[in-house]
Amino acid sequence: MRKIFKITRTVLFILVGLPLTIAIISFIIGACLYYTSDFMQPQANVDLNKYCLTTDCDSLKTCNGNYMKLNRHGLWEAYISGSPLERGAVYGVMSRGLLKYQEDVFVEQINEIIPSDSWVEFLHKLIIIFNGDMAKHIPAEYREEIYAMSLSCTNEHNAYGSPYVRQLNYHAAHDIGHAMQEYMLVGCTSFACWGNDSNDGNLIIGRNFDFYVGDNFAKNKIILFVEPSEGHRFASISWPGMMGVLSGMNEKGLTVTINAAKGAIPTSSAMPISLLARQILQYASNIDEAYDIAKQYKTFVSESLLIGSAIDGKAAIIEKTPENIALFESNENRILCTNHYQSETFSNDEYNIENIATSDSPYRHERLSELISEHSPVSADDAVRILRNRYGKENTDIGLSNEKSINQFIAHHSVVFQPEELRFWVSTSPWQLGEYICYDLDSIFGGATQSVTINALKEHNIEADSIALSTDYKVVCRHRMMYKEISTAIDEGQQLSKEFINEFVNNNPNYFQVYNILGDYELSRNNQREAVTYWQKALSMEIPRTNEKEDIINKITKYD
Repeated sequence: MRKIFKITRTVLFILVGLPLTIAIISFIIGACLYYTSDFMQPQANVDLNKYCLTTDCDSLKTCNGNYMKLNRHGLWEAYISGSPLERGAVYGVMSRGLLKYQEDVFVEQINEIIPSDSWVEFLHKLIIIFNGDMAKHIPAEYREEIYAMSLSCTNEHNAYGSPYVRQLNYHAAHDIGHAMQEYMLVGCTSFACWGNDSNDGNLIIGRNFDFYVGDNFAKNKIILFVEPSEGHRFASISWPGMMGVLSGMNEKGLTVTINAAKGAIPTSSAMPISLLARQILQYASNIDEAYDIAKQYKTFVSESLLIGSAIDGKAAIIEKTPENIALFESNENRILCTNHYQSETFSNDEYNIENIATSDSPYRHERLSELISEHSPVSADDAVRILRNRYGKENTDIGLSNEKSINQFIAHHSVVFQPEELRFWVSTSPWQLGEYICYDLDSIFGGATQSVTINALKEHNIEADSIALSTDYKVVCRHRMMYKEISTAIDEGQQLSKEFINEFVNNNPNYFQVYNILGDYELSRNNQREAVTYWQKALSMEIPRTNEKEDIINKITKYD
């Protein structure tokens, strides 16, 4: 009997005690990692009293010869200069209200996605642990700049860390979003043309930055002109608080744009891609120098960096993963970049092979090639037409908002560069449909910086797409509003009228998601036959990713 008791006790320990012991050990390790995470906050004394606003109104802020102003198109134009601490401090003081708004909407979006406070708190701690070693991969210059800026941030969100820690983590948010590719691959598209593919033979670059965290997040866009104490002067397009570079050009005519790629889910962070792009833009003058810088830094996600160079008269793509790097160059007078790798180095990479086989990236690549051939030789106006194009291959209507489109109606910003002329165009809202504003780096850094008159070259602005604004824009807005109403009806067991459903279909009839969600709605009403009919209709449409198609097939198989 005693022997049986001992055996039973041993089994119970294995079944209960061992998992409990592992859980306790995991908790202790997690707690240690959380409380020992070192974000290397600079030990600097920054006196914000030395950075008082000399002009402070709704559309203009000036401070110590630096300024930020709102132009007539709703874009903020900012100029900052000096040492890292000076740049960060003056930027923070001038953008204090914008920094708070940006952080408020970011936190609000997180709470909307994850309504549970306990889960938000858990994920916050997880991110702190995940990013615990990030700071040591970031140059001291950028940590100082971000720290000085963070002194002007709100304390309302200190439950998620100090302003400095939060702002440092926000610079990795872009990367973390890219790491979660199974949920939605960020569909950025970029290209470059030169020689016979360019209307004047000079390099021209176009890009859509499709990073969507809600409409409010994209409300305030900043064109940031930076004159650092070290390195090249440059311009970048981003949002309040983002000191990294998403799209930018420096005074040497070097451009950098970033496109997500697919890789393994990272287990710890390193240098955020936007800060690597910043390092390249600030310190490189040609493609080789950019590649040398990229080789020096460890990153934790897979990314393509399209580098345009006035000195080289062409563009190339730096393809980078946490473990490997390659420089992809084209044999033609054009180079295209979506969300997969093209170099021989990654031809056998399992993640890249899977990405090519299952995502919308190859489709957009082929569509981009069609459009460039259609418009070649490409001018700035042509580049904008390409970036605004919402159709599928061979001009097929695949539905508005389809991720296989170059224009998915989610772009945070769209930009066209002419590096040899040091000229660039930035889109205005909504998405790519508004007017593209033209800027000239020579004139901006040539003396106008001290007079708070960053003058766009109005005569070179590219007109808004008035036709799309009166048609496609309204369709997309109506589609998204109705889509939310259907999602709510599914969650809350509400019934929709036939008139509502008919309008939803007729509004955007060629988009597969219209029929996919209507199938889900009919299933929620226990109308399996109608649900299958809608899903079968969805299958006849252009579906971006393999897993979405398989999900629809599985639903049909289960309920048919």
